[in-house]
Amino acid sequence: MTAPAVAAETLIEADGHDIIVIGERGVYGVTSTSTATKTDTPLEDVPQSISVITAQQIADQSLRSVGDVLRYVPGTLGAQGEGHRDQIVLRGNNSTADFFVDGFRDDVQYYRGLYNLERVEVLKGPNAMIFGRGGGGGVVNRVSKRATDGHFARGAVSADLEGAWYVEGDANMPLGRVIDGRVNGVYEEFDNFRDVYEGHRFALNPTIAIQATPDTRIDLGFEYARDRRVIDRGVPSDIRGRAAANIDDPARPLDGFDETFFGDSQVNRSRFTAKVFRIGLEHRFNDQLRLSSKALYGDYDKLYQNAYAAGPARSVGGVDVVAIEAYRDPTRRENILLQNDLVADFATGPLRHTLLLGADFADQQSRNQRINGFFDSGVATSNGGRRTDVLLGERIAVPPISFRDGSGNRSVRSDVRAIGIYVQDQVKLGDHVEIIAGLRRDWFDLKIDNLVTDRSFARKDRLWSPRLGLVLKPIEALSFYASFARSFLPQSGDQFNALDVTLAALKPERFTNLEVGAKWQPMPGLDVTLAAYRLDRTNTRETDPLTLETVLTGEQRSKGVELEVRGDVTRRLSVSGGIAIQDVEIRKSAVAAMIGREAPLVPEFQASLWGRYDFSDRFGAGLGVYHQSRSFASISNAVVLPAYTRVDAAGYFTLSDRLGVQVNVENLLGEDYYANAHNDNNITPGAPRTVRATLRFGI
Repeated sequence: MTAPAVAAETLIEADGHDIIVIGERGVYGVTSTSTATKTDTPLEDVPQSISVITAQQIADQSLRSVGDVLRYVPGTLGAQGEGHRDQIVLRGNNSTADFFVDGFRDDVQYYRGLYNLERVEVLKGPNAMIFGRGGGGGVVNRVSKRATDGHFARGAVSADLEGAWYVEGDANMPLGRVIDGRVNGVYEEFDNFRDVYEGHRFALNPTIAIQATPDTRIDLGFEYARDRRVIDRGVPSDIRGRAAANIDDPARPLDGFDETFFGDSQVNRSRFTAKVFRIGLEHRFNDQLRLSSKALYGDYDKLYQNAYAAGPARSVGGVDVVAIEAYRDPTRRENILLQNDLVADFATGPLRHTLLLGADFADQQSRNQRINGFFDSGVATSNGGRRTDVLLGERIAVPPISFRDGSGNRSVRSDVRAIGIYVQDQVKLGDHVEIIAGLRRDWFDLKIDNLVTDRSFARKDRLWSPRLGLVLKPIEALSFYASFARSFLPQSGDQFNALDVTLAALKPERFTNLEVGAKWQPMPGLDVTLAAYRLDRTNTRETDPLTLETVLTGEQRSKGVELEVRGDVTRRLSVSGGIAIQDVEIRKSAVAAMIGREAPLVPEFQASLWGRYDFSDRFGAGLGVYHQSRSFASISNAVVLPAYTRVDAAGYFTLSDRLGVQVNVENLLGEDYYANAHNDNNITPGAPRTVRATLRFGI
């Protein structure tokens, strides 16, 4: 058992109230969530697959990124994100934007920290009824820490053998009779096994809670985040000695170059700064009626530039070379987000209702450019830049690069305005049957000014997003469910930085999910979920090979089964993991060769299991195994990422009531593998055995 003041803080929701557990080791399981329905609902009563990763599990595994968190969530993976952002694949659907924090949209492209979180929630399948556009394969919601009653301070210092280290702290104290304050902060230095990788991150998140009346709470928060790092896009594929990579005989990642940096350490840089203000009001009128109202203002400034492998390793005249391209991409975004929810509990005869009425508003203004990179020699690219070949070797010598303002193929100013209203009713028929039905109406307006062509384009979408679920509970510890849900995504991509006459006229992409499942609690605190689903993505756009016009003939189908176990088997043993079997392929396409291809970064089989066991109050150990079958690097299916199995381990030592040490070993057996990719030639080698030590302390 971890020392009281050393343990990661855990939030348990009970009877609609947040209880902060301090003074004992936290749990892996949670009993309820308000994210999936915007009402405090037991997990077994939510007709969809939900994975909740608590702060305790994040601390036990020493997880440092969203991608790390997803490794032990069946049916989800982290993509490379071009080495400068979080990117996720949920049930075969790739997204850079389906991220949320405390229910607010968090769609800017950056790496999200875990320093100030209670938990991470992964909601699978379409979620537009609650969250609005996108979320076709699911969403990732981070629940942040809030000020609470009491006085405590805790922190951690950690370092690994590659040279990476961090220090973080969490302090809470009363500021007045009805006011509490809390501040979380982190400073982190990056380093790893790659040749030139480095960088740092600093983030600070103070919050204030005001209990204005016994029934009214006001929360104020501000987060400042600053991230500077090298952009590493991994290694290319290898077609030396081959005519070309092709679907019948896929190529593999370039072997033997795991440490080689295919870029320029002075060019490949990312700078990100975020300033985010939040305010929230919760008021309970009586036992049957309550209101939640909150707002967010975010100011985000992002610049990344990089040189990267733009083709496979190949032989030209007996010389091994690889093609290099470069570009710069600055983005500014301002978000104003508002949410208002009214929840009423009442009965009509034998039926008990939890009725949700809500409305949200978003105003997102962005400025984005893509500025091409040029070399003194090389060939022109379709983007208007220049590509050059460099010699393949242990060190890649990239020629000098110039970024020329006005040379880019993208310079846009976009304005997204969205209003959504929704209604949802959770109806209980006795103790064994529950129906959840919801409907959302969105008014989505997008305007883009193309500053390259000096033209403006706009589109307006008026869309319905339904949700229907049935839950049957033969006994208290077991529930069966079936659900239908639909989401949409306007035809401009995740980041809404492209629009023209054709895209403005096309129907949105549509995601339709049918799901059945069972949720079982074999013992208090341990949850087992089994889900089977079919998710159809339609209205995907393609270029007709004959007319060269953009058409909506694409269709992708995801089918799968997921089994997850998460929680506490005993007071001393906590587990997390599961199995996913999935088949995601292109069913319709204007290009005949595309039909039947597999979606990228989707292994047909995943299995994971992590467990922590405390042998005594002073000593514990953790062990984890993760396996995935082979997958493809892109929709071309021309490059395969081989299957791999990775083993992780940890040891926990309580030195006193206020001091504890843990040691984590990632990739204990030194497996040689490729973790993920962005395309056929930006492939991330997996890290070798890495040892990290962490000192946790409390005051």
